Amino acid sequence: MPDRRDRDRGVSAMDVVIVGASVAGVATADALRKAGHDGGITLVDADRHLPYDKPPLSKGALKPDWDARKSLLRPEQHYRDQGIELVLGQPARALDPARPMVTLDSGGEIGGDAVVIATGVRARRLPGMPPLRGVHTIRNLDDSVALRRELSGAPKLVIVGGGFIGAEVASVAVSLGADVTIVEARERPFQHLFGADVALSLARRHDKHGVRLLCGQGVARLSGEAKVEQVVLTDGTVLDADVVLLGLGAEPVVDWLAGSGVRVENGVVCDDSGRTNRRNVYAAGDVAAWWYPTARRHMRVEHWTTAKEQGTAVARAILGSSAPAPSVPYFWSDQYGSRLQFLGTSEGYDSSRVSHGSLGTDEYVVLYRKAGTVIGALGLGATRELMRCRALIGHADQGTERAIAS
Repeated sequence: MPDRRDRDRGVSAMDVVIVGASVAGVATADALRKAGHDGGITLVDADRHLPYDKPPLSKGALKPDWDARKSLLRPEQHYRDQGIELVLGQPARALDPARPMVTLDSGGEIGGDAVVIATGVRARRLPGMPPLRGVHTIRNLDDSVALRRELSGAPKLVIVGGGFIGAEVASVAVSLGADVTIVEARERPFQHLFGADVALSLARRHDKHGVRLLCGQGVARLSGEAKVEQVVLTDGTVLDADVVLLGLGAEPVVDWLAGSGVRVENGVVCDDSGRTNRRNVYAAGDVAAWWYPTARRHMRVEHWTTAKEQGTAVARAILGSSAPAPSVPYFWSDQYGSRLQFLGTSEGYDSSRVSHGSLGTDEYVVLYRKAGTVIGALGLGATRELMRCRALIGHADQGTERAIAS
């Protein structure tokens, strides 16, 4: 596609190329159109499928009755109606260092007046891992479909990593009859985020639902002929495995930006409106390290709501409007029939306390403070009580806390 920047037009008629068609990318495109932008919008993505929601991939999408149409971010007709061009199954290979021009893996080029980087993250893998069948990660729809097929046989499943992906998959897999073991390198999953007491409470939920949890151990190697057969831990323990899921976290997809001049440090570095160090190049979503004035640092926040808000803010920045300050970060995780939700952050907290329910039950809210200020709130099975805490984030008023909790 030719570079169309030579046309003499106003901001509202700029051509925008968005690389990454997940939540942040689609939100940017939709917000541009909603604001009256009448220039070209092209959504580019390495995934061959229509843009879809990713949170279900480790939850409902693993169940045999899942209908993939439920997870579409927009029906195909929406993109036609809005004049949003989709270029799917085409990974970006490079960004021109001098112009807003994206080179695709196929060798084709797409140019515009502005480029939005929304390429998200990729799953981490074990270093030196042999190419064995039966070893999975979950980052896209094809990953989820492949794992769902294997879970249908009630296999011995070993999950490496006890974070959110691992816990969600364990919850679904055990309900489908799988024999599930989670291997976690830390003393307990989530202890670094939520503290020892909450981590113990969450660990006990695995045991309660029949999932074996092995902590304080890493994986030395995977073994098998062509298909994985065993997982060998660092202490010598050998686990039989028909299927292995790697839930080792993710890393931003930024390799294609090498030589582009875009500043990259654990993601694409942006200001608080998504502007990068390059003129007319923006970033949003999991790949973007935005500046958060309240934290006084750049942070890469891998949350669905944050990605959507950042996409909307980037659209406003492209059109020359001021963007609202990012709201309180929020995420959720469905595990064993209950929803775990978090507001704000727990990073650097120096005290915490249960403000609702009890850690020995399946319903509670925990508040996290730093220097007397509430910085985060965790809730299990307590959506209404947790959402009352949103107004507390950033405040230290005990009276306000009691009023909202009542």
